[in-house]
Amino acid sequence: MTNSVVSANAASYLALEEQYGAHNYHPLPVVLERGEGVYLYDVDGKQYFDFLSGYSAVNQGHCHPVIIEALQKQASKLTLTSRAFHNNLLGEYEKYITEYFGYDKVLPMNTGVEGGETAIKLARRWGYNVKGIPENKAKIIFAEGNFWGRTLAAISSSTDPSSFKGFGPYMPGFGLVPYNDLTALETALKEDEVAAFMVEPIQGEAGVVIPDDGYLKGVRKLCDQYKVLFIADEIQTGLARTGKMLACDHENVKPDILILGKALSGGTLPISAVLANNEIMMQIKPGEHGSTYGGNPLACAVAIKSLEVLKSEKMAENAEKMGERLRLGLTNLKSPYITTIRGKGLLNAIVIKHENPDASWDLCLHLKDLGLLAKPTHGDKIRFAPPLIINEKQIDKAVEIIGAGLKLLS
Repeated sequence: MTNSVVSANAASYLALEEQYGAHNYHPLPVVLERGEGVYLYDVDGKQYFDFLSGYSAVNQGHCHPVIIEALQKQASKLTLTSRAFHNNLLGEYEKYITEYFGYDKVLPMNTGVEGGETAIKLARRWGYNVKGIPENKAKIIFAEGNFWGRTLAAISSSTDPSSFKGFGPYMPGFGLVPYNDLTALETALKEDEVAAFMVEPIQGEAGVVIPDDGYLKGVRKLCDQYKVLFIADEIQTGLARTGKMLACDHENVKPDILILGKALSGGTLPISAVLANNEIMMQIKPGEHGSTYGGNPLACAVAIKSLEVLKSEKMAENAEKMGERLRLGLTNLKSPYITTIRGKGLLNAIVIKHENPDASWDLCLHLKDLGLLAKPTHGDKIRFAPPLIINEKQIDKAVEIIGAGLKLLS
């Protein structure tokens, strides 16, 4: 395995984490202290291209001045009331985001995985009250290869042993079908007790797996046919990342329940949202679901600005153009180690083929030393997902770095 350059200064921070922190992550050996736009800077002042964007939480770029201004202004006035009381920003935010995406109601939460849990609870309640599923029999179908977090519910729907192995017993009422397989989905949806199908429009953690054209339209049609809710997990694919505001927009389909997170805060604090129309959302009554921090005034102020700049700065359009340029640049490298280049907008991945099973990790170490940060997923895949404000010159420089890194593989 390749050894990476780590300064004594950085090593001191790494030693603290090693001694006092849980070992539930395996990060690249880089210690960051500042971010601006598409760049990150480590404790020694070295600059890097950020090609992960906090797993697409930093779509708007690091420390976007408009978002930071809103954050600082609200933080000096009021940050949290809990939902025991009203605050002056919650209604404004709810109106803004529901009109932005075209839904009747929003249920504000904090983390992405909370959004997924909320969507499942909504679907189950709808299944009992509206579809007429017998109590405690509701079933939620998921796609194989999904990733939406690591709570007990999330791992109960997972096919990744590193997520679920050794954490059972698992939550009942979940079913799995192959991703991008409408025939298998139809077979599953024929069961009367199915309340919803929850799916990522593009599977992110699985390595940017893009379904066939027409898959999402087919999902929408089957869900309508069998009276099943279509839940779109757009936590990573949403908010301009793929070249459209939502990945579902590529096929002009509207899910019954939309889950958003990550870039909803511009990478500043945990904010997530679940959107649905009244028939679904109004099934949950006071006291049946909630969150101490969900809908806090700080989050409301930040989310409005985070959504505003996506449109005002045409970030979806830029993601579309820069994604095409990135994929073309990667193709033109003609590296023997890249077997696949795939993506939409600025959600991209390469698949590495090399006799060394650690080649993807080693490549990311080389890229770090050369000034670009990316991370492998599922062994042989590397995501390339920079902030959506990246320009042509920066894309070309990043491709140059990636090419140099590939040449260091041996």
